[in-house]
Amino acid sequence: MELEVIQNKIFEIRGYKVILDFDLALLYNVENKRLKEAVRRNPNRFPEDFMFELSKIEYDSLRTQFATLKNGRGQHLKYLPFAFTEQGIAMLSSVLNSEKAIEVNISIIRAFVTIRQFTLTYSELKDRIIEIEKQFPDIYKALNYLVDKESSSKNNDERNKIGYKN
Repeated sequence: MELEVIQNKIFEIRGYKVILDFDLALLYNVENKRLKEAVRRNPNRFPEDFMFELSKIEYDSLRTQFATLKNGRGQHLKYLPFAFTEQGIAMLSSVLNSEKAIEVNISIIRAFVTIRQFTLTYSELKDRIIEIEKQFPDIYKALNYLVDKESSSKNNDERNKIGYKN
């Protein structure tokens, strides 16, 4: 399974990176109804930091932000979707207990790890740039001045000149 496909199904809700139940059902090749039944039969396996049900406001907000939720998946829901965190998805494999569930879970966990690594790399880069700015404030000011000067001169070149034309 391609990581990019899975990464496109990961949203951030309530400060957690999650995948919604209907996307998981599609990945696992099971009916969403069956996935929800398995979760409801095992409520002690899914604490709030593993899985939570979206509120109507959260779901409506997602539908307006992401066109992918309007393409048939989750468009007219009878029940609000569950949002599964990385730990909840790992727990889901024990509840569904099939070869397909295990295979998909491995791919999903890899996607979460890739996102986490990218976030850490980005944070480290940002911290290093801030540190360099602190160590060399004069150079940083000069670079900003040059960048500002270049952008303002480009804007001046693009404007139509007014006055007498020869």
